Amino acid sequence: MWRLAGRLVPENISDEQLKTFLECPSKSAKKKYLRYLHLKELYKKNDKRKMDEKRERRLESQEQASKTDENKRNSFVCLWANCMDRAYSWRVAQSMIFGQPLIFDMSYEKDMSVREVANTVRQIVLSEGCNRRSVDPFHIHFCNLKDDSLYHKEFIKHYREAWGKLLITVTDQCYTDVFPKDKLIYLTADSPKVMKTFDHDKIYIVGSMVDRSIKPGVSLARAKRLGLETAALPLEKYLLWNTGAKNLTLDQMMQILLTLKDTGDWKKALEFVPKRKYCGFVSKPVHQLQKTLNLINTLKLGKRQEEVQKQFAKSYSKKLTQK
Repeated sequence: MWRLAGRLVPENISDEQLKTFLECPSKSAKKKYLRYLHLKELYKKNDKRKMDEKRERRLESQEQASKTDENKRNSFVCLWANCMDRAYSWRVAQSMIFGQPLIFDMSYEKDMSVREVANTVRQIVLSEGCNRRSVDPFHIHFCNLKDDSLYHKEFIKHYREAWGKLLITVTDQCYTDVFPKDKLIYLTADSPKVMKTFDHDKIYIVGSMVDRSIKPGVSLARAKRLGLETAALPLEKYLLWNTGAKNLTLDQMMQILLTLKDTGDWKKALEFVPKRKYCGFVSKPVHQLQKTLNLINTLKLGKRQEEVQKQFAKSYSKKLTQK
């Protein structure tokens, strides 16, 4: 009733407080005690409200801290990427002074369609990226690359403003006018000479083309006209070839040459050959395996002939007994 009348009384009261209330000697003492309990209850509610607000502020601060940590991590990744790009660019810049040259021959534009030239440039862009990220990159040379050619237009379409900032050497001259002929080796799948080891003193040439419409032997004929040494990868020596031509894409050639340059291990280098083209690696040369396969086949044929002769002798003996 006092609460409904608006007096200062608590909402809840315990048995001990009620007992103390009844023991008060006068009515004014009872009012003072109820007012004391009311204020005590208000203080508790206020403390609880403050604790709830403090907990909410803590949760909000934790969420903000987590967001700032994510932003810091993202900014750190961007900083790391920029540092790695600088390190890659520094390596390529050093290779332009001290590195081994690698030539891309850009003289096959007339033999390909516009789509094939675009595919070739795409493979060269992948090759340039692989070379830039390697530990010991090549000094890439684009020879026979003329202005306003299809190659040049596709490069500008892909690189845009970065085309003029690439750490490569671009020239419209032929490689025979830039380097001595005795150091040049043209890599072609049609070469009768097989490459045994990677020579760090030589300068390798890769034809910038795709093998869809170009006839076989074009790069070999060009190398012979220029009087250059040629070489082919030893695919048959290390791989049990399955199907398809022994021509590889330009980015696969780049990865193989980079691995050979760093390790000299043919098995590691030829792992970049597509798995669909070979059955597996061989420990012996393929011609020796072919001899063993032929020997096994002859033995099988000999056993079959013996079985046929035995069966014929049995049938002939049966006929004689019947007669």
